[in-house]
Amino acid sequence: MSFWKDRMLIIPAVDIKDGKCVQLVQGKPGTEQVVLDDPAGVAGRWESLGAETIHVVDLDGALGLEKNTGILKEITERVSVPLQIGGGIRSREYAGKLLDMGFERVILGTMAIENPAIVEELAGEYGSERIMVSLDSRDSRVVIRGWTEKVPFTAEEMARKFQERGAGSILFTNVDFEGLLSGFDLKPVSELVEAVEIPVIYSGGVSSLNDLRMLQGTGVMGVVIGSAIYRGLIDLTEALKYQDLK
Repeated sequence: MSFWKDRMLIIPAVDIKDGKCVQLVQGKPGTEQVVLDDPAGVAGRWESLGAETIHVVDLDGALGLEKNTGILKEITERVSVPLQIGGGIRSREYAGKLLDMGFERVILGTMAIENPAIVEELAGEYGSERIMVSLDSRDSRVVIRGWTEKVPFTAEEMARKFQERGAGSILFTNVDFEGLLSGFDLKPVSELVEAVEIPVIYSGGVSSLNDLRMLQGTGVMGVVIGSAIYRGLIDLTEALKYQDLK
């Protein structure tokens, strides 16, 4: 049975920068709104509140700096629920290292878009369900390299290609709304869910329980929540009640 079947998982995010758990506005360095020590402890707290999976992002890695390996390993040792990891995965070897380290899924962004064959290779070696492709969208086009470069394709176009390559799921982030806590546009995620058969997980702009209620109607299999739970706009315990699709 698929990990995602018949559920809309509520997935708390743990974003790591300079050894700390942070929340940025639209992924831009220098816009930290939340800075907490002990990212592994933060992940453990979300698990203790009932999270069934946790979303880890190596923000330094996304900018090409591989300096949080020790912290990532600590998270896998202190947290028992499935973990998914993204940010700075630039080689097949590093993706394999993270999977072998204990992460349930790797999230491939720039590398997958620049070398789609890597998705097929990793899916063949580790299984499709452990390979998630990140499609980050700004102004209706996919962006890569820490959201700094735009490519001439829509998320729907790329999602179909990666489904054919063996990706097990898609993480869709609407960068236009990321970290702004201002709501989001349902149309792009709804269209993406309709475009593919594999699970779509949504991230970006979720700031209220009503947002989760609306997302239930789109068919997404998971929702990543970051800034809203760190700033107290959403209580994770209450959010977890929205996990079952009806």
